[in-house]
Amino acid sequence: MFQKLKQHRFLFEELVKRDFKTKYKRTVLGMAWSLLSPLLTLFIMKLVFTQFFGRNMEHYTTYLFCGNLIFAYFNESTSQGMHSLIGNSAIFSKVNVPKYLFLFSKNVQTLINFALTLVIFFIFCLFDNITFTWKFILLLYPIGCLVLFNIGLGLILSALFVFFRDIQYLWGVFTQLLMYVSAIFYTIDRYSVPVQYAFFLNPVYLFIRYFRKIVIEATIPSVWFHLLMMADVLIALGVGCWMYKKYNTRFLYYV
Repeated sequence: MFQKLKQHRFLFEELVKRDFKTKYKRTVLGMAWSLLSPLLTLFIMKLVFTQFFGRNMEHYTTYLFCGNLIFAYFNESTSQGMHSLIGNSAIFSKVNVPKYLFLFSKNVQTLINFALTLVIFFIFCLFDNITFTWKFILLLYPIGCLVLFNIGLGLILSALFVFFRDIQYLWGVFTQLLMYVSAIFYTIDRYSVPVQYAFFLNPVYLFIRYFRKIVIEATIPSVWFHLLMMADVLIALGVGCWMYKKYNTRFLYYV
């Protein structure tokens, strides 16, 4: 895979550039929307939910920002990744190139947007009197896992979208439901222990929870927490790679 990426490096770089230009084409603020969009969402959520959930909660703004930051990246990466094959069918139907290049280019673009927003997040932490410790380095683990998880889901969704166009509508409904069960603006403490454990079946909640443990609570999640997160990543990548390998030649007949 890495050898093929190196072989098609020029195409890959051009795809990333094209994705950036396409996303911000004819916008006045351009890349600034990558920062403004999550900030505006955070502002609205803070106004709406502070009165209901965060009235007595310390660092509620940072708590909200953690959830919004992770979920926004997940949603953007998987939604754009889903269209990576269909959107580039004119290229791979005529030129023999690895089809995962198109998905990777989408993920690079969304990862850069995420990195820019992450800088703003750390600045917010300063204003919210969050104490920065050496444990912040451990955030590289959930970030790395999230990147791989998004790639795995992107492989699955883009393959399914080739055969079933309805998947885009189903995914839209699913992500909306997922947002409400990822504890972005509320805590799970009010629920019973079995229900709290059920939240750990949601991979997105795991990533959000990890960020909050490090940033707000200054504690390192347990070993089993790390293993559960890695298991979700391996499953998503395994299924995604299997689908691309199995249906690689059939994609050409459905685009």
